[in-house]
Amino acid sequence: MDAGGTDRSQDDRGEDGGIRTALAGLTTRGRSFLAAGIAAAVCAYVLGQSDLLRVGLLLGVLPLVCATVLYRTRYRVAGSRRLSPGRVPAGSEARVHLRVDNVSRLPTGLLMLQDRVPYVLGPRPRFVLDRVEPGGRREVSYRVRSDLRGRYPLGPLQLRLTDPFGLCELTRSFSTYDTLTVIPRVEALPPVRLSGEAKGYGEGRQRSLALAGDDDVIPRGYRYGDDLRRVHWRSTARYGELMVRREEQPQRARCTVLLDTRVVAYEGAGPDSAFEWAVSGTASVLVHMLERGFSVRLLTDTGNSVPGEGADGFAGASQGTADAAGLMMDTLAVIDHSDSVGLSQAYDVLRGGNEGLLVAFFGDLDEEQATVAAKMRQRTGGAVAFVLDSETWAREPADVSGPSGRGEERLRMLREAGWTAVTVPRGVTMEELWRLAEHERTGLAAASGGEGTR
Repeated sequence: MDAGGTDRSQDDRGEDGGIRTALAGLTTRGRSFLAAGIAAAVCAYVLGQSDLLRVGLLLGVLPLVCATVLYRTRYRVAGSRRLSPGRVPAGSEARVHLRVDNVSRLPTGLLMLQDRVPYVLGPRPRFVLDRVEPGGRREVSYRVRSDLRGRYPLGPLQLRLTDPFGLCELTRSFSTYDTLTVIPRVEALPPVRLSGEAKGYGEGRQRSLALAGDDDVIPRGYRYGDDLRRVHWRSTARYGELMVRREEQPQRARCTVLLDTRVVAYEGAGPDSAFEWAVSGTASVLVHMLERGFSVRLLTDTGNSVPGEGADGFAGASQGTADAAGLMMDTLAVIDHSDSVGLSQAYDVLRGGNEGLLVAFFGDLDEEQATVAAKMRQRTGGAVAFVLDSETWAREPADVSGPSGRGEERLRMLREAGWTAVTVPRGVTMEELWRLAEHERTGLAAASGGEGTR
């Protein structure tokens, strides 16, 4: 970035504009000097004191000379900004590194460096840089922190030039800026076993169509280039054409994480609200499932998913796991309430195929939406629901086993449909609820097994 060239194109708009810009840069000290000089000159004229006139001329001309020299100065200064890291969880700090290089053959004067930051990240950082030699550089840094997720612009960087006497200051801006992404908080989850093993949920990351022995092999017709050692002679004799053993087709376990973003489903706002907890819980589950090697898809009540993901979602346990998690976190960083009043759009997406494991974060559910949510269980190998009841969030202190009457009825409807449903009160961590979901699933499985043996 070249501050000198940018300033020249913005400020040189004629002699009158240059004079106004220079005079507008006078500091309080400079204006005081100018006023004192004018007053001294007037008094010298009235009183006929030539010595006082010399003092008045000195006081009046000095700030004008400083303003003219500073305005005509053309420092060629390059500036850069580096974020470490560029993606930070809510409540954590990021460090911003600023670097200023003097690319001209002349030394600079006193410089004041200022970076523009949104108010939620803290006060504007200001640094005073002493004389920078030709070809020299200066590096400074500051920290930013936000409890609210989102994408925040940093910049443009501003240089405030001042003369040695502090009589005039001029501000020149760079043109570029960077973006800090504040993502939801992510909690580490324990590797529990939830329902849905038979539908693609389990420790294994690959399954083969050929399970054991030649009798279980599903053959296909021979294609040019197939290895002749894979010819299946029994099927060839049966069908009368050359058949080969089908290659193993790995099938990755799948998981869909559904986030209810309906504005009617949540009450309150801020970093401690129920909606922010749901977003944070969604982020924790997404990262956890990606680390376990699942193909993960993020879905909202509007039926939308993360741009760029495949039909089966993002694949985990691969070189692109970090990139996939980054894309999902970027989406969750800016996700907001939707105007949708129901979950039918998400249900239409889910009923299109087998989704493996379904993990859902619901807000308040009325009877109609609880019925729609219950139907989602039909096309999944397993389903876990975390229901945020606004009435329980409004109560203090939080009680895990104390949902409201309406909330208990909604949990019963989900559990009867096959969901592992857990209520989410205020103050409980996602790790505790994740273990509670495993305990609930184990209890339901044991109850079903006991009834089946009677």
